[in-house]
Amino acid sequence: MAPSEPDLASRRPLKSRGTAWAQALARGVARLGMAPDVVSPGSVVFGVAGGLLLALAPGWDVGPRAAGLVAAALCIQLRLLCNLLDGLVAVEHGKGGPLGPLWNEAPDRVADACFLVGAGYGCGLPGGVELGWLAALLAVFTAYVRELGHGLGLAPDFGGPMAKPQRMAALTLAALLAAALPWPGEVLRGALALIAAGAALTAVLRLRRQAAALRARA
Repeated sequence: MAPSEPDLASRRPLKSRGTAWAQALARGVARLGMAPDVVSPGSVVFGVAGGLLLALAPGWDVGPRAAGLVAAALCIQLRLLCNLLDGLVAVEHGKGGPLGPLWNEAPDRVADACFLVGAGYGCGLPGGVELGWLAALLAVFTAYVRELGHGLGLAPDFGGPMAKPQRMAALTLAALLAAALPWPGEVLRGALALIAAGAALTAVLRLRRQAAALRARA
């Protein structure tokens, strides 16, 4: 069966997609014969690993805890690399398959939840777990709102202020700061509060833009 045509309108705009290093990596993956549907689940693998590292951090001594938090930050970036490469291999190298849209979205939601919930447990402070679950719920909701608009025939809205790239950037920075500073729990809890508030605002702004577009279309 021939690969399905990718829906370029639903592709998140990323400046990194055009960089030389990303293109070179994608060529390497394509030469190895790896389909994007194999690359996409890698984000879940890194999400589970990073989430566990974050969640277990409070039980470790200072040195191992710092190393674990740095490793968690690396997992976040490797998750994003999987997200980048699966699209490049699918579109630029023509290896997209009929299940591409499913593999493009479902692993992302799992990875988001793993990282954010893991960070909540990793706070080790009152309210941290609840903030982690709230941030995960709102992260999934922002994606739902985007896909809701797309299902209604609108262009996918990837706007922020706390879309996936911004959420992962904030959590990466928080993990690195938590590794370097003497109050890691407070750093992670503050980052989760910022992510949750930003994700809620993102969802509201997307809904408002969708409502305006639907009214204009009527």
